[in-house]
Amino acid sequence: MAIEIQPGADRMQPAGPGAGIARPWWRRPAVHTGIVGAIAGYFAGFWIGKGVITPNAAFSTGLSDVNNVPIVLGYVFGTIGWLAGLGVFNDLGRSMLGKPLPDYQYGQPGGVAKYFRYTLDHKVVGIQYLFGMITYFLTGGLFAMAIRTELLSPTYHALSPSAYLMVMGQHSTMMMMMMSSVILGPLGQYFCPLMIGSKRMAFPRIEALGFWLTPAAYVILLSGVLWGGFPTGWTGYEPLGTQSTPGMDSYYMAFGLMGISMILAGFNIIVTIITHRAPGMRWSRLPMFMWSMFTVSFLQVLAVPVLVGACYMALLDRTFQTAFFTNTLGGSSYLWENLFWFFGHPEVYILALPGFGVVTEIITTFCRKPLFGYKVSAAGMFGVGILSFFVWQHHLFDSGINPDMRPLYMLTTELISIPTGFIFLVAMGTFWKAKIRFSIPMLFALAFYFNFLIGGVSGVFLSDVPADVTEHGSFFVMAHFHYTIMGGLIFAFMAGLYYWLPKMMGIRLNEKLGYLHFWTMFIFFNSTFLPLFAGGLMGMPRRVFEYSRALQPLNDWVSISAFLLGGSMLIFLINVIMSTLFWRERETGNPWQSRALEWQLPSPPPPQNFERIPVVLSSGYEYGDPEAPPVADLNPPVGVVSEAYARVEA
Repeated sequence: MAIEIQPGADRMQPAGPGAGIARPWWRRPAVHTGIVGAIAGYFAGFWIGKGVITPNAAFSTGLSDVNNVPIVLGYVFGTIGWLAGLGVFNDLGRSMLGKPLPDYQYGQPGGVAKYFRYTLDHKVVGIQYLFGMITYFLTGGLFAMAIRTELLSPTYHALSPSAYLMVMGQHSTMMMMMMSSVILGPLGQYFCPLMIGSKRMAFPRIEALGFWLTPAAYVILLSGVLWGGFPTGWTGYEPLGTQSTPGMDSYYMAFGLMGISMILAGFNIIVTIITHRAPGMRWSRLPMFMWSMFTVSFLQVLAVPVLVGACYMALLDRTFQTAFFTNTLGGSSYLWENLFWFFGHPEVYILALPGFGVVTEIITTFCRKPLFGYKVSAAGMFGVGILSFFVWQHHLFDSGINPDMRPLYMLTTELISIPTGFIFLVAMGTFWKAKIRFSIPMLFALAFYFNFLIGGVSGVFLSDVPADVTEHGSFFVMAHFHYTIMGGLIFAFMAGLYYWLPKMMGIRLNEKLGYLHFWTMFIFFNSTFLPLFAGGLMGMPRRVFEYSRALQPLNDWVSISAFLLGGSMLIFLINVIMSTLFWRERETGNPWQSRALEWQLPSPPPPQNFERIPVVLSSGYEYGDPEAPPVADLNPPVGVVSEAYARVEA
């Protein structure tokens, strides 16, 4: 038996529109041309909506009498102009005109400027996602600081009631919408080809398009502030959504764009993992991070289209007077709740499962042990993914919907804790009798398990109807939610950054600042959100800015802790800036002595990842076995591979 290396496996491929064409800098498609296209597109769409589609032929002089059609068309044409200015359609246009595509290469060097262009290099796209997601996270964090400032007092107000609802909606939507790709984007896009032995993603253009939709969604969401914001929070409940101010259009349009981005990213990762694995990278050797990406990608491809459809149905209700969600015209506001939460609960695991994948990679490295129960962990992820589609109506226990359905959704919600428990038990088995190295990535990974356990245990109460009726709409729910999402996802993201930044950028973050960042973030996170369980049980409701004076000491404690938690994020930001621009402690090798395939490459990886497609010889988790073969041969012979490699596939 022999393995043939395909003739085109090592061939260089194109990297992005327009590469290799000599043009002055101001004519090269990049962010600046995208901004020009977005502005021109927005005003063109607004003019068509205001002067052609609606009876009024001129621009309105005030915001209050502008209806929804010009705003929505402005967003649509502005997004198209943004993508056109970036050069997304260049290759398509050349193909349609019968012109040859430029002969350019993946990984072509371009300095810092390449990070501001539409490029097909998955590593550049990963870095673009990284800094984009940090920007979105910090923006949402600033809105959170405004909320906690308002809640310092039950009677003296920094914000008006409408402004408070606007800030709350921007914070929650920014975090849930933009941060849904916080791991799938930066770490997933960057490391998927590296971990499976591929030179690129299956569809590089789709990968790049997925990222460049996110800045458009970010700007559109923030622009809702100019139209009065939206009062619904991140859930967009009807009929309030249809009845609210024009700022609601920004919510629907931005969420729809972000949903399309998630679908594209998920589809691309599924195809890449199935078709681009190197010889020897059997399913039983696939890194656990890739199993989490694979599972989450299926959730995105199956669940997110429901949300996108719901958003555009709501836009039609607001612009062209359809009645999907209008009860008085034959629609149903319950329809929105069901469509939204059919996406919304898989969304929780779209956020959580990548975190489990990240920390699993980390704990095996720093425990120096094989992963305990590899197959059990993979099965647990798939079990969570499947059951996440059967639990969405536990969000509707208090809505008045058919009570006969409640026992079924109580049962499925409790059942989902079983595969989640499998993943936890695998981690506990890996920790057993391990000589743990308490590095910064490992500390964040341990904090992930601690925080997610509190979030999971508190979720048991909310899955029970009698308890949920008492706690629904209170700060208890908010505490549970932040422990599962921020306590899980963000801590895992930080673990992944400290672990993989040496690989991504060839630098190591300052260790002293890293330890300071971890301890301040961990202590003040728990100091912020643990008291909210008590606040919720004491009657503190969500989405209000006036509350009982008896709850002021608790809210003051939480607000001060939240400010200090925000300060811990500044420590991380300072560490990144100083380590990148000034200290620059270079890292070119494998600082963690990891067996994973991506760590067998130089840091940062070469332009095409691998000189030739590698042959994988063993799992990356075989720590402690002196007879374990190397993970892979990175330079196998061209042509027919020897019998030693053939046995890998036998």
